[in-house]
Amino acid sequence: MKRNGAMVLLLVGLAAHAVVGSQQDEKKLPDPTPRKADILRRFVADFVLLTPGQGKFPAKFLMGSKAAREELPIHEVAFAYSFAVNKYEVTQELYHVVMGYNPSKWKGLRNAVEVVSWAEANEFCDKATKELRALKLLGDKERIRLLTEAEWEYACRAGTTTAWSHGDSLEELGKYCWYSANSAGFDPPVGEKAANPWGLFDMHGYNWEWVADDWAPDYQGAPTDGSARRVPKAKERVIRGGSWNDSADAARCAARGRAPAETRNDKIGFRCAKAADGP
Repeated sequence: MKRNGAMVLLLVGLAAHAVVGSQQDEKKLPDPTPRKADILRRFVADFVLLTPGQGKFPAKFLMGSKAAREELPIHEVAFAYSFAVNKYEVTQELYHVVMGYNPSKWKGLRNAVEVVSWAEANEFCDKATKELRALKLLGDKERIRLLTEAEWEYACRAGTTTAWSHGDSLEELGKYCWYSANSAGFDPPVGEKAANPWGLFDMHGYNWEWVADDWAPDYQGAPTDGSARRVPKAKERVIRGGSWNDSADAARCAARGRAPAETRNDKIGFRCAKAADGP
């Protein structure tokens, strides 16, 4: 399968993207519903607990870079709480058993879900929280939610200060990332590339990931405690990580993208956090 098309800038359109019909849209997948409990158990097992200030996890980090105006000013973010990040972007089988359908264009049960709006990603998190509590897989005070932008960059960097979590070498990027230089040929399951130093997969490339924050054009006035930024009347939300259709630059740890909250396209998915405290 070839993924053709113009390379996408960090700005992902001015309106919701209409998904082009293809044979992939018609591909029939086995119904994952009979495996619902097992899929939810796997989802919980795949969280990686980050404990800022303890062990290998620094209590604070420098967020941003000098590479682009929207990544300035570089500022320190300090966490006073722990949170868990899933190893993988939400898969299509997981989305299906929680939401009851699979909206994705590039079909595959273990492929990352896409064609999901920001509101739908948040709805998934709310429903997954209820499902997991009912199965006693989640504490009453724990919840599933989107990562904040600061949490996302902290998790992506995994204690590093380089352009990508593996270092500054573009030649090595293909080991860790699906992006425009290597994404033609097939549509992969999550986790096909190598993980970052904290065991998180596909933080670079594959699909953009919705995060909790409203879009702002730079970090002036941004929170420094890890919480999500709220911008009155904002219509765009932050996306992170780059996609299979983007350049290596978009997959940098600090690179930021934005999209209208109602956007649904085959380049944006999401990843979940699990937390009992924090923002």
